Amino acid sequence: MVAPAVKKIFLLLSMLFPACVFSQNGQVLQDTLLRLSGSQALIRAIGSRIPVPVISYEPVEPPKYWTKGMLTELGFSQVSLTNWAAGGSGSIAMNAYLNMHINYAKGNMYWENRGQFAYGFIQSFKDGYRKSDDKVILDSKFGYNAFDKFYFSAIYNFKSQFSPGFEYPSSGPRRISQFLAPAYTSLGLGLDYKPGKGNVFSVNFSPVTASLVIVTVESLREKYGNEADEPVRLELGAQLKGDFKMEVFKNCKVNSTLTLFSDYLNQPQNIQINWDLQADFKVNKFLSAGLRTNLVYDNNVLIADKAGNQAPRVQFKEVFSLNFSYTFGNFKK
Repeated sequence: MVAPAVKKIFLLLSMLFPACVFSQNGQVLQDTLLRLSGSQALIRAIGSRIPVPVISYEPVEPPKYWTKGMLTELGFSQVSLTNWAAGGSGSIAMNAYLNMHINYAKGNMYWENRGQFAYGFIQSFKDGYRKSDDKVILDSKFGYNAFDKFYFSAIYNFKSQFSPGFEYPSSGPRRISQFLAPAYTSLGLGLDYKPGKGNVFSVNFSPVTASLVIVTVESLREKYGNEADEPVRLELGAQLKGDFKMEVFKNCKVNSTLTLFSDYLNQPQNIQINWDLQADFKVNKFLSAGLRTNLVYDNNVLIADKAGNQAPRVQFKEVFSLNFSYTFGNFKK
């Protein structure tokens, strides 16, 4: 038998709370309450009137320390002439360019890595194959905050080309370069100044920089300043490198890198200059126009003029192209 006190409590709850607290006919809850003690039944009835809170959980993404991206460009042109009175030569030309980076930043430390690869050629139906662009550039820079906006840094660079290069005098083609002939690799220790966030502007000064000039082809060594029996020449000096990036106007960005190097071991007053400039104009998602220039002066590199006289000279290269362009990752054109 159910205790009289429990029955009184049940009757009291039935009067205090509407029928919606119970099941449709009230029998299920009634049976349950009759099996509970008076205090349990009261707590159960009161708790059924309190809405259960809903916890909204939003997952928190872990911080991302690595960023990576890649830009690919491909340009193509073709000329065909048939009975063309003004003369000329049919040709096919192609330029390919790849710019990729993978960077790491956490707290007071950063590590930036970039690779640039370019190759272009002209296939003339009259003069044959000619290489028009060819470069391999690898850059890496590690920094740890020293004070304010200055970082202790280690900076590495490698430069060479993919395939043999030729000049074409009247006597016939003559090879003047190939992979690792020449190649330049350097490692510098110093300070890096980064006044703002990102890679908009930075200046790196490395008073201790070791550089190797590699020329694997014996016949080309003297052309690039090495002795005939010297496949690798050591240069030890100071390096100043500035990087600049700016959006000139909407959809047009300019990147520029200037590197100055003085060799303590050999005529330090002769400053080696390497200046790269790249301007990109985004036409639409897949089409862009690009201008890339490179100015080089190295007192050790001998270049012949039309008369055959060899001497150090300013080198300049310019490549303009209209490209199919596509980016991967967080690379921003």
